[in-house]
Amino acid sequence: MRAASRHDAPARSQRIAGNATGSSRDTQAAKAIRPAVPRFTTIESGGMPSAEDHDDALEDFLMERLAGGGPHDRWMRLALEEARAAADADEVPVGAVVVAGGRVIAAAHNQREQLLDPTAHAEMIALTQAAAALGSWRLEGCTLYVTLEPCPMCAGAILQARVPHVVWGAPDPKAGAVESLYRLFEDARLNHRVEHVGRVLADECGAVLTEFFRGKRLARPDRTGAPEGHG
Repeated sequence: MRAASRHDAPARSQRIAGNATGSSRDTQAAKAIRPAVPRFTTIESGGMPSAEDHDDALEDFLMERLAGGGPHDRWMRLALEEARAAADADEVPVGAVVVAGGRVIAAAHNQREQLLDPTAHAEMIALTQAAAALGSWRLEGCTLYVTLEPCPMCAGAILQARVPHVVWGAPDPKAGAVESLYRLFEDARLNHRVEHVGRVLADECGAVLTEFFRGKRLARPDRTGAPEGHG
């Protein structure tokens, strides 16, 4: 199936179908769903996760958290591949994947420059993909993996989507809304809580950003460079 053209429809409605599973072919599956821009894609799945899927996802998430986050590495590495794809496209290298029922249902990276869209952060695109894949805006039973601590916009969207679990990589001291600046996922005034694990593969996630902005500074020695983060 061809990649959607920017002229086919508004960016948020553009979709490209594919599929992925939680097998040993996770990396190949993630690559298979990487179309040309724009990347508002969906990955076909079996529909909304069941109540049993939700319970299994919670149990797996909590077990991984007790294990120190190590088992989350598998999915975070797929998000890192998305971040590197963003860097290759001269976008701030942040990547995200959404996992449900042991399979990837969404994979995305920053596309603000390509789409001329200030909201096109990796998490925002991945949430749109996942909702389309499941046929519901409620992303219950899902886990979002993202290489950088979500900003206020993305954290708000995660709360609105009722995502129960988030795993993030590098902290964002300039815009992080999970721990660094705000704690939106734990705000008792809101009607949803998000279980979260941070600093998973933090060094690798941070290194991708550091390398990207170092390259920008070297290319423009007369400028100080953009702040590290979503930019």
